[in-house]
This record gives sequence, C-alpha cells and structure tokens, in this order.
Amino acid sequence: MDALELVEIRAQEIAVRIWHPQASRTLIAWHGLARHGGDFDGLARELGPDWRIIAPDTPGRGLSSWSLFPAHDYLYERYMQLALALLDHFRLTHVAWLGTSMGGLLGMMLAASDQGRDRIERLVINDVGPEIETEGLSDLASYFAVPHFFPNFGALLNEVKSHYTGFGIDNEDDWRRLTLNSARRLPDGTWTFHYDPRIAEQFFHDTPRDLWADWRAIHCPLMVIRGEFSPLLSEATVERMQEIHPDMASLTAAGCGHAPMLDRAAQVTPIREFLEHSGDAERRPRQTAGWWQKLRQRLVSTR
Repeated sequence: MDALELVEIRAQEIAVRIWHPQASRTLIAWHGLARHGGDFDGLARELGPDWRIIAPDTPGRGLSSWSLFPAHDYLYERYMQLALALLDHFRLTHVAWLGTSMGGLLGMMLAASDQGRDRIERLVINDVGPEIETEGLSDLASYFAVPHFFPNFGALLNEVKSHYTGFGIDNEDDWRRLTLNSARRLPDGTWTFHYDPRIAEQFFHDTPRDLWADWRAIHCPLMVIRGEFSPLLSEATVERMQEIHPDMASLTAAGCGHAPMLDRAAQVTPIREFLEHSGDAERRPRQTAGWWQKLRQRLVSTR
C-alpha cells in the first residue's frame, strides 16, 4: 500500500487503501465478505505501476468504522450507496471494477443499476456469480455467524491456514502475512479476526434479489474468474453466464477454491489483458467483437 485515505460517508469512516496513486489508469478493487482491501497488495504488485488500485475496507472490516446499526448498514443496498459516494469522492465518472466474492456481487449490482450502469466501464468478478451453490453459501454463513477466539497467535495462524485454504497460498511467509492482516487482539490478550462479528447479520437482514436479472442487465465488458475447486461458483453457472453474455472472458484459477488471491502472474496477466484490450475495443467499436472473441479464446485455452 502506497497511501491510505480516510473518507467520511454518513458518519462512518471508510479506510481506502491505494497503490500507485499517480498512475493514469484506475481500478476499484473490492474485497470479500470477511476480508479487507489489503488483500489486493499482490494484485497491485503484479498489475504494475500503470494502474492505480483503490481498495476500500467495507464498514465492519479492516480499518473502517464498525456500524452501530448492523441491520441497516451491513446490506448490499447500503454498500452500493457507499461505493457510489466513493466514486464521487475520487471523481471517477467511468472506472474499471474488480470484485472478489461479495465485492463481485456488489460490482454486478452497480453495473446493472440505473445509478451505476454508466460508471462501471468494465467488470471483473472473482469466484462469484448470479447463482451461488447452496451448500457453499450455507457453510460460509455458518462460519462467520459465530465469533472465533484463539488463545494465541499460533492458534489463529493454524485456523487461517485451514479456513482460507481456497486462496491457493503456497508458502509460509504469505500465510503469516495473511494472518497478521487478519488479526485483532482482544483486551484479555486472546486473538480474533479483524472484522465486526455482526457482519454476518447481512444473511438475515438483506433483501433477496434476482441476480440473474442483474446479470442480464449489464452492458459493460465482463470477465469472470473461478477457482478450480470453488464451492460457491459452479462450472454450470459460468456456462450459463456465458450464454447470456457470449463475449464474456473467463479464467479458471488452478489449485484454488474460494477465492483466488489474484496475486500471481498466471492470474493477473489475463486480468491485465482484459482491462487493457477492452479499453482498446471501446475506442474502436467496429473491432469490439473481434477483440473479445480473440481474448476469450486465449483465456479459455489457459484453463
């Protein structure tokens, strides 16, 4: 992280992590349910200095404020309002969006909405889609619905390795780094995770919506990334997504479950090509279909 900006929105302080703040291109990167913007450090490193990465911590996570009214604030509608306010704060009229899990659903909803449709110029969604596997979602909700406490840092490290195995992390240094970025020490000296335990109330208070209708309403260039062993996003769902948007680019992240960290060249290089080639296509509309077809074929061939 090269900069940290604290933005007050409706009496909540939102921590926004920024990499390469002087870069000419901007990508909004939004994390998953119980994570924070710091997860995109590897993405920023691999994507390179030409891209400014703006990665907010959603309220209740990381360095952002916790809500006094979780039933009101920990909802997708509230996150959409917050995201639009952040776009206004950074004066972003059109921007690329990459979202992991919850951040991907948020990007979908924005790109399908009247308020956000013209502001999300291209969308990358990481290991999530309009249909989520019931068993995987149930496991996720059950895990985060109860607080977790650990007597020492080593116990927390072991739990992170167990619970986040789907991230595809393959070395001890990265596990320690992830655990440090996931930790919060309590007054009695024990350890827990960084997030507000009440974020899981979203599963009880949020209003169900037709995500397939959202998916059909999106008009910007699309890319979906699926972890090879994802318990949330099935191959069948990706195929249906492709039927609705035939030009959608897709990538399977080998050796990952939910959700790929997007911290290595094999994952980030296709993302860079998608972001940059889609921009070229927009400037040359007559060539859009050809560019997309070539890019999609190239990405599919890496699966």
